[in-house]
This record gives sequence, structure tokens and C-alpha cells, in this order.
Amino acid sequence: MRILYHHRTASKDGQAVHIEEMIAAMRADGHEVRVVAPEIGDPGKMGAEVGWIHQLKASLPKAVYELLELAYSLHAYRKLKAAAVDFRPDIIYERYNLFLLAGAMLKKRLGIPLLLEVNSPLVFERSRHSGGLALPSLAKWAEGRAWRAADWVLPVTRVLAGYVTAYGVPEERIAVIPNGINKAHFDTAPTPDEAKAHLGLQGRLVLGFTGFVRDWHGVDRIIDWMASGDAPQNVFLLVVGDGPVREELEAQAKRLGLADSVHFTGVVHRDTVPAHVAAFDVALQPAVTAYASPLKMMEYLVLGKAIVAPRVPNICEILSDDDNAALFDEAVPGSLEATLTRICKDDALRCRLGASARETIDRRQLTWIGNARKVVALAENCRHPGEGRGPVR
Repeated sequence: MRILYHHRTASKDGQAVHIEEMIAAMRADGHEVRVVAPEIGDPGKMGAEVGWIHQLKASLPKAVYELLELAYSLHAYRKLKAAAVDFRPDIIYERYNLFLLAGAMLKKRLGIPLLLEVNSPLVFERSRHSGGLALPSLAKWAEGRAWRAADWVLPVTRVLAGYVTAYGVPEERIAVIPNGINKAHFDTAPTPDEAKAHLGLQGRLVLGFTGFVRDWHGVDRIIDWMASGDAPQNVFLLVVGDGPVREELEAQAKRLGLADSVHFTGVVHRDTVPAHVAAFDVALQPAVTAYASPLKMMEYLVLGKAIVAPRVPNICEILSDDDNAALFDEAVPGSLEATLTRICKDDALRCRLGASARETIDRRQLTWIGNARKVVALAENCRHPGEGRGPVR
């Protein structure tokens, strides 16, 4: 199949991982993929942001910036149409972004089926961050236009699918495809003992977190618990990443006498993440955006880690308490701390949860190659409508 892949993502973060892995998986499965995307001179390391975009956003009135985002659709449409005329794709696969209508425009003009990957409800998200939207009615129109135009809308969770149906997209045109993992990338990970030895953590019970730590993640609660009498004496918190609250958390650890038991690696190269996660005894997902499909959770699963996570709908789409994770109730005071105490003091429980976690990847086909095959099956349905039509859950 010929797939015209379009996105507007310029940052080098988890979004880039998703894009790169999906493209690689499609190609590995024998499909031709032509990518149309912004040109980035120096993509930099993981976690890097495109500085000039953020400077532009900060310097312009919010309404002007949003109109420029919409205007970008015309530029993107011209690039996409030129690529389509040359490449003659079977489908357009677009990663949704707010005010981005190029895929919908090209589908209308050339009749090429459109599959739209949706990772967040951006009108909702941007309305609640950075001062909100200046043109909310225009944003809602653009979001609804993009979602309703697609032959298939591909949200990453069933929770997110609820936002899609609220715009009038029929359920039979929605296929939920969670984030995945590249198993080969993690096959080379060392054993836990080897990983700990390399990091100088022999004899420690390692609690681990990957990614950018923000205040809402609740890592401060983990550190407070470590200072309590309930935590094992050998407990250690390893944060594989960075974040805006790093200094605050390091100060908290120092104040509680835990300076030697809490360590931030800072941003690490993507290739070294498996070697760090391999050292975890307990993998932490202490909080989550309500509609997200966390990439870190897939990394924890594939390496067979005992996961601690909140019992919320999007997490429960993948994790089950006392099966492949230990879940706590966000609304119950002390539930997180009690769950940490239980899992840290029970070696057999960690082993059992970790084994089930590893099996979850294959059982649920939570791989990028599995996702690529689901996308292609949906695309084939567009080419031959009526054959096995129905949503993927």
C-alpha cells in the first residue's frame, strides 16, 4: 500500500517517537510511505523544542497566532497535494493538530481516503493551558471539521473516543488504537541486576519514572512516602528524564535526608532508555492525563515491570489491578502510599505482576507493527467498503 503520511509536529519528544515508530513499522511491513512534514534543520535531542516557534507564539497576540495556524493549512495542503499527485497514494494518514485541515481538504479535492490519528482533544487541552484560546469558536469548528472529514478517526483511548463522538463522528468510523512499543528496541535491555550494577544501584529497591516530571505527576508524594517508616530502608527513586519541578523535588529530597536516594538522569538519548528502565523494581505512573495513552506505560510493560498507577478509565483500558499492575484510588487519601508499601514489601507480588505485564504486550498486540497492521486493515476497508466494517477496540 502507498501511504501519504502527514503531520505538523516539529518538537523532538514523545510525539516524535510515535511518528518515527509508526512510519518505520509501516515500511518494515512492506508499505511505501511518503512523509510530508515541517522541515527542521536541527531536530536536536529528545525533549528539545523548536525555539523559533515558541518565540513566535510568545510574541504575537494569541488570536493572530491561531489564525496563522489555520493559514498554515493552505501551505500544508499545497505540499500535500503535490506529493499526492506525484506519489499517487492509496490513503492519507494524518496526525491531528489543531487548525490543521490539509488532510481534510485533500480528501475532498482528490477523494483519497483519510485516516486521522488523534492523540488529544486539543480544543479542550488548549482551553485550559497557557491562557486558553483566543478564538474558541473557530478552534471548535476546525476540530470538528477535521474529525468529521476523516474516513476513520483513530483516538488512542476509548476515553478520547468520547470526545470524538461528541463532535458527531459515528462510532462505526472510530477505531481506538493505543500507543505501542518497539519490542526489538527493548530486546537488548540488560537484566535488572546488570542494569543496577551499571548505575551503581546494587542492593537498592528502585522505584522508577521516565519522562518529564511536572507538579501534577505527584512525585513529591513518592518522596514523602520514602521518608516515612513504611518505606524499605534500601528504597531509591530513579527519574529517567528531567522536568520543571526537578529542582523543587531535589530540594525536598535533601530536606528529608534523601539526597542520596533520589536521582534525576536529565534528558537521556532514546537508545539508552531501556538500560535505565531495566533497573526498575517498581515502575511509577503516579498520575495521568485523563484521555492519554502513556508511552512510558508501554515501556514498563514490555520490560516486565511491576507498575503502580491510578485506577482511572484510560489506564484501566490496559491495566488491571492485581493482574498486570497495582492500582490505587486517586480520591482515597493514602491509597498511593499504601499501594507502594504493599508492592515494595512483597517480592512475589512484584514478580507476578511483572510477568503478567510483559505478556500484556503480545496479548493486546501493543506494538507499533501491530498498530501499523490495524491501520492498513482499516485502509483496506476504505478501498473495499463493507468488508468486515466495524470499530477496533
